Amino acid sequence: MKFGLFGSALAKRGGPDLDSAQGFREWVDYVVEAETLGYTSIFVVEHHFTGFGQLSASLTLLTWAAAKTTTMRLGTAVLVLPWHNPVLLAEQAATLDLLSGGRLNFGVGKGYRHAEFASFCIPQAEADERFDEALELIIKAWTSEQRFSHHGKHWHFENIVVEPPAAQKPHPPIWMAAGTPDSIRRVARRGAKLLLDQHASMAVTIERFNIYKSEIETMGRRFDPMDVAVSRAFFVARNAEEKAKAIETRFSNQQRLLKADASPGGQKSTASLLSFDQTLDAAGDSALFGTPDEIAAKLEMLRAAGIEHLLLNGPTGAPENLRAFARDVMPGFASAVQERTAARLRPQLVKS
Repeated sequence: MKFGLFGSALAKRGGPDLDSAQGFREWVDYVVEAETLGYTSIFVVEHHFTGFGQLSASLTLLTWAAAKTTTMRLGTAVLVLPWHNPVLLAEQAATLDLLSGGRLNFGVGKGYRHAEFASFCIPQAEADERFDEALELIIKAWTSEQRFSHHGKHWHFENIVVEPPAAQKPHPPIWMAAGTPDSIRRVARRGAKLLLDQHASMAVTIERFNIYKSEIETMGRRFDPMDVAVSRAFFVARNAEEKAKAIETRFSNQQRLLKADASPGGQKSTASLLSFDQTLDAAGDSALFGTPDEIAAKLEMLRAAGIEHLLLNGPTGAPENLRAFARDVMPGFASAVQERTAARLRPQLVKS
């Protein structure tokens, strides 16, 4: 199995005594340490106008992380294309890919928060068509060797050539988040890689993985399990009390997520990301919380289903959790490269 990270950094707003950059610096330090422990990638979110400091400029923060790391792949999960000028976004992403030596994973999506669309003054009903037009433009911008013009429904460009070129050819890999069967099949048909959320139950996650795998094979293509990244919250607990507290905190955070995503009048969002069961038991089932043996049992279930690519979401201010997973869980599941790194570091991790 291959283990990466998923999540965000927080930059809180406050008075002159608050260091708003602290959350960003902690996140970068967390990513740097994760690379030394054998984690292979980081995927970060994009959100706006929350009031509690969620990451908004994903590519900017990833560029900073790129300068501090050497092998960690740098992913967006996801950039919401309906909100961005696609040509400017193609230029910015190509710059990061070039500077990082070809380490960008370009994760894109349509968005699902009503409040964000409303604040950008973009009708959410246009999300699909804006996404399709933007993605087509970005791929053309990365692959065209000649100047071109584009006159679509939402964007117009005349006689452009996008610079710089991306390092990866023909372009950085495209990742898409999806959850419903139809949307998962569309991701496969587009030739994109699949991101699965951290809230769905183990059984639902395995079902979604199999839908993508089946669609890839139906099209006559070879399925690579590394093309599906499954996100899971993780916490290595020392005892049952710590585990129970972590589950309660996760459940509380899920409720805050649902409130942030609510439409006017309390109408429930139809986004598959938010279709998880809203119970304490479900919050625990979908997460990798517990002792190393308990976490290993869940990983065995995922591995038996063919899932080999995990993105772990934990608090960036708690590097001891990152170390504990690398020391006590990863050796039984990681690839040979990850295991060699972890084995080299294990003596010092025991001390810490």
